[in-house]
Amino acid sequence: MQINGSVALVTGGNRGLGEQFVRALLDAGAAKVYAGSRDPRKVTVPGAVPLALDVTDPESVRAAAEQAQDVTLLINNAGTSLGAGILDGPLDDFRTECETHVLGTLSVTRAFAPVLARAGSSAVLNVLSVLSWYAQEQSAAYCAAKSAAWSLTNAARQALAGQGTQVTALHVGYMDTDLIADLDVPKLDPAKVARLALDGLEAGRFEILADDISKQVQAGLAGGVSALYPGLTEPAVAG
Repeated sequence: MQINGSVALVTGGNRGLGEQFVRALLDAGAAKVYAGSRDPRKVTVPGAVPLALDVTDPESVRAAAEQAQDVTLLINNAGTSLGAGILDGPLDDFRTECETHVLGTLSVTRAFAPVLARAGSSAVLNVLSVLSWYAQEQSAAYCAAKSAAWSLTNAARQALAGQGTQVTALHVGYMDTDLIADLDVPKLDPAKVARLALDGLEAGRFEILADDISKQVQAGLAGGVSALYPGLTEPAVAG
């Protein structure tokens, strides 16, 4: 996927990683960058094209796809994190996480698939997480939604390959955004993550791992549950 000259749409493009994607795309020579937001007035990046888009509202998604008929690169970035745990927190928070990360991503991808098909060479980048592969009980809703979004990404990659649309997943740990502003942990610069992701897109990568923790967790998948969660030990199997 060639970024220079592309026409991109970034969902959730008014803040955080989404805003950094908008900036990085413009810096890399994108011909046009739509910055999707529930409130387009919050899009402040010079040169960006504000686009009203609520990924959880089918009518909003349909209207955005009708307006942005020239998109060649779709970045599904819009997200939320409500902190619902596995044993506490409203079930509605689980529904909101799924509506945003899973059904929202699916809705936008479906709406723009014909647009991307007409472009010939095109791409979709889904912003996932190291928590696509690793579950935390205190943020179970977010983890479950990102895990489902990873599966959705793998299915979309197969479905869109025939029309020449590359589908890439970005996995990343903590970033310095307002989504996790209250967490006292080391955080990546989202501007660097955005640039790294665009480099991976141009290289044709299926999955981009933005940090060491994502690489470590991915490698740990082969070791099974006990490798990822040292506090859990399976009983020995009698031979």
